[in-house]
Amino acid sequence: QLQLVEYGGGLVQPGESLRLSCKTSKFYLDYRAVGWFRDTPGEDRKFVAAIKWDSNITYYDISVKGRFTISRDNAKNTVYLQMPNLQPKDTAVYYCNTGRSFTALASFDELVPWGQGTQVTVSS
Repeated sequence: QLQLVEYGGGLVQPGESLRLSCKTSKFYLDYRAVGWFRDTPGEDRKFVAAIKWDSNITYYDISVKGRFTISRDNAKNTVYLQMPNLQPKDTAVYYCNTGRSFTALASFDELVPWGQGTQVTVSS
């Protein structure tokens, strides 16, 4: 069974950085992209960024494009989200998931069961 484990969150001050990790316990060849999402207090879960498993093609939501960087290490079955210069608006629980395409991820279409997420709190 495919499992997703997110980690790397924490409490940081504005302007500091974090790198989140998403590790899968098993790799399904049918799944072609892995994405990050976040739950901001009072809002629905939102798509953040995605990367194709077999290439360096990436896709970002406008809210993080140019700030966050998604990357992957296939040998470790791990996808990362580098978040520099964090701001209070980035405070959220961050989750990863996998889907057949960027469109599927961004539209929450046929995603696998969610992991526990990792809390990111940006506060002075």
